[in-house]
This record gives sequence, structure tokens and C-alpha cells, in this order.
Amino acid sequence: MDAVQRHRSMYKGTTPPWKETYRKRCVERLKNSRSRLLEKFRQMTDSSGDGKRSLLVQEVMEEEWSALKASHSLPSLWNGNPIPDVYTQQQEFDELSALEEIQQELIAQELAILEEYNNSMRYEEQYLDSVLEGMDQGGQIICPVCHANNLTVNSHFTMCSCGLYVNTIGRNVTSEVLQNLLERRVNEHMEDCLHNPSFSMAFNTDQSTNLMISCKVCDYLSVVL
Repeated sequence: MDAVQRHRSMYKGTTPPWKETYRKRCVERLKNSRSRLLEKFRQMTDSSGDGKRSLLVQEVMEEEWSALKASHSLPSLWNGNPIPDVYTQQQEFDELSALEEIQQELIAQELAILEEYNNSMRYEEQYLDSVLEGMDQGGQIICPVCHANNLTVNSHFTMCSCGLYVNTIGRNVTSEVLQNLLERRVNEHMEDCLHNPSFSMAFNTDQSTNLMISCKVCDYLSVVL
């Protein structure tokens, strides 16, 4: 019995050689699968059910494990040895612990992505609500740059007392047109990025100005007006 215990202690708590490579590849695959994750989240019939439910982690781990087979030997956990010895049992325990640790890390990252998405959705809803609220109160649009003043929109220019000014002569810009442009650009950015965009005024080479929407995180940049 002492010999068995000594043999087990020799390998207790070892780190499987494939762990770090597998972990990094799973993390990278999860990041690259953000669109899939958000699509699954949107399709959930009850997103308020189990907040800790994993939507994509199991698929990511299975896909990455299959991709890793070609270049790495399979750990004993998948070998199906019908009569494991003491060393094999301890090795399988270490491998199972490694997989569980990686799974928990991926679940935490998945939840963080969904939380970012929820925060961005709340931002979008709050901004669009403020735009619609302004439209209901006499056709005014709250300035997307300062979020404090109402824009002045007419056939000649769009401006705000914060300094925003865009020449709109001959462009048939109305409050309704501008509202649709703002909503379209915000939604377009939200399709690929979870972070909040910002609005600013940009000068052209001829010193004319545009209202721009941009995001420092994903490098999104587009002209609104």
C-alpha cells in the first residue's frame, strides 16, 4: 500500500503537456466565435433563465480538441483504457481537472462578452429612446456629440450649441432623415462590436464638416451626415 501511495504521489498535481496550448486555442476560438455566441444569445427564448448557462463553450472545446488531434497525442482521458493503473488514474484526474479549469475560464469569458453586449444594447436603447423622445416633443433630436442639447435641423444646416455644424444645403436633410441615419449607423456598428461608439465633427480637405461615428475598439468609422 505504501508503494502505491508513493507511486501516486510522484505524479500528483502534474500539469498535462497539452493544457496551455489547448487553453490558448480555446480562448482564441471563443473570441473569434463572438458572432456565433451573440446569435445564439439572441435566439434564446428566455435569456433571463439561467444566467450561468454556457451557450458556446462546449462546442468551442470540442471543435478545438478535434483540431488539436492531428498534431498532439490524445491524453489518456480519451484513450478508453479499460484497466487503468494507479499512474493512469492520477493522470486522468489531472487531465480532467485541467479540462474543468479551462471550461470555467471559457464560461467566465463568455459571460463577460454577453455582459458587454447587454451594456451596449442598453446604451443603444437609451440613445435611440432619447432620439425618439425628442422627436415626440416637437421633432427635436438630441445632439449625439454632447448628449445635452437639441439639434437645429433645416434645409441649410444641422447644428448644436456645443459646436457641431454641418452644411446640408441641397441635401434634403430633415429631422426624420437624420434620425434614420443615426439609427442606421448605430445598428450597423452594433452588428460587429459590443462597445459604445462616439460621435464627432470632422473637417474635410475643403474645410467643410461631417458628423462622424467611430469606435476606438473596433476601428469602426462612418459618415452619418
